[in-house]
Amino acid sequence: MSTVTNEKMTNYRWSICALLFVATTINYLDRQVLSLTWDEFIKPEFHWDESHYGLITSVFSIVYAACMLFAGRFIDWMGSKKGFLWAIGVWSVGACLHAVCGIATEAYVGLGSAAELAAATGTTAVVIATVSMYCFIVARCVLALGEAGNFPAAIKVTAEYFPKKDRAYATSIFNAGASIGALFAPLTIPLLAAQWGWEMAFIVIGGLGFIWMGFWIFMYDAPRKSKHVNKAEVAYIEQDVDDDNRNADGEEKAGKKMPFWQCFSYRQTWAFAFGKFMTDGVWWFFLFWTPSYLNTQFGIKTSEGLGIALIFTLYLITMLSIYGGKLPTIIINKTGLDPYAARMKAMLMFAFVPLLVLFAQPLGTISPWLPVIMIGLGGAAHQSWSANIFSTVGDMFPKEAIASITGIGGMAGGIGSMLLQFSAGQLFVYADKTNLQFMGFEGKPAGYFIIFCVCAVAYLIGWTVMKALVPKYKVIELK
Repeated sequence: MSTVTNEKMTNYRWSICALLFVATTINYLDRQVLSLTWDEFIKPEFHWDESHYGLITSVFSIVYAACMLFAGRFIDWMGSKKGFLWAIGVWSVGACLHAVCGIATEAYVGLGSAAELAAATGTTAVVIATVSMYCFIVARCVLALGEAGNFPAAIKVTAEYFPKKDRAYATSIFNAGASIGALFAPLTIPLLAAQWGWEMAFIVIGGLGFIWMGFWIFMYDAPRKSKHVNKAEVAYIEQDVDDDNRNADGEEKAGKKMPFWQCFSYRQTWAFAFGKFMTDGVWWFFLFWTPSYLNTQFGIKTSEGLGIALIFTLYLITMLSIYGGKLPTIIINKTGLDPYAARMKAMLMFAFVPLLVLFAQPLGTISPWLPVIMIGLGGAAHQSWSANIFSTVGDMFPKEAIASITGIGGMAGGIGSMLLQFSAGQLFVYADKTNLQFMGFEGKPAGYFIIFCVCAVAYLIGWTVMKALVPKYKVIELK
């Protein structure tokens, strides 16, 4: 057992959690710039339609997925400190790189300004749309490469700094950065784009990551090496570690490395991966398409007061997810269930909430606020689900494999998102051209209703398969 000490315990782990929260906030701010600028600012300049945007977001998703597969392994190999620095450095460069897409397009087609690009017609307009799309795809690929490292690194750091019982709560706090990033995005990005151009929005938001890197360099060290963590806090953090797993200095022994392909031999890996595959795309759909949905369905622009208020309200509602990470702890304390059983029980509750998204389109005929509220509640359920599904990895896998397993799940989530984003883009264009009818709606609104139906049931399907693959709590032990 850990050495008992009478000194007052420090709480530096929450400072580290705050850093993870800020990194995730920046991550989602960078991801949101395109979704909040394309429809109003970028689309007219480059002659895009939904298919161009859908392809860009789907390529981002699949590249993100592929990079997640190796990002977790990279973080395990490089270590939390250096790995996180590399990740946020690369994605900040990628975010800023979007700003030069217009310049590159102008140079290729031989035009000298954004106004000339927007005024082009015929074949020239088609070339502009195609070239600019590929320029943005390159920038999104760099962004995806870096952003793939955020969650594997953050989950690994959470496992280093928190005991199992607190990990879902800590994860829900830093994961709330996704909602905070999305919350501040409509308050800042459209205004930056309207005032100084969409390019400056990418540069200003992208530059935040470089500032974060300075704090990380000076604030992070492993708990036993950090001068800010005393013995009492170390003992609290390591309460799950048995004496048999400590060396002569009391430190946790380094476990055996799990060969990468061995990760795929466990049902736990496939359960986590399938849960991510079914649900990650839902959150990304809300993130990428809600601004366009408001403009298409209601003619509301995100640079207008009502558009800002609607997007802000949506992501304010998702902040309810902070309490979602606390629910398993409450269940454990009241019922004595093991961490996995408590988490799965909580996740089943969250899986029913997205069914409210089914009412988004019908209620939208009354007021745009009602679908925003439904989508916001679905987003809050997703973030609560996300905090807990991430924590199942730390519950069942040794620390040496956590980032790798998280990366595999992230890859699956990226693939699911790619399929959903690409399908959505193609469906919306098809629905508009053919005046598609579905459940009383026509055209693009009918397309949105179809996607909302998919989003609503995704979590129940994901939970059912996860439970079938891993019905009971079982810790992976490397021999």
